[in-house]
Amino acid sequence: MRIAQVIGRVTLSHQDPSYKGGRWLICNPLAARDFNTACSTPPAISSESSLVTYDSLGADDGAIVGIVEGAEATAPFDYDIPIDAITVAIFDSLHYSPPTL
Repeated sequence: MRIAQVIGRVTLSHQDPSYKGGRWLICNPLAARDFNTACSTPPAISSESSLVTYDSLGADDGAIVGIVEGAEATAPFDYDIPIDAITVAIFDSLHYSPPTL
């Protein structure tokens, strides 16, 4: 799972019926140094690695979300669906302590 900030939405003129009940968000993955402050202070927006994710949780702009990518993104569905990334969590707070070596 990756942690990201929602920075926008995608609007589609046509959509496959299998996507009913969700929407598409543009998310910016966060660096580990931003985890502890992400929920209280919005991180800087970077366009270098933004990605589009399917969301059925209702995350708003600026929300900090957990994203699952790849084949695991299709796990919540009991039918075949062409999804590469999905939001699986909306975080209220994060507390991260890097491992000591």
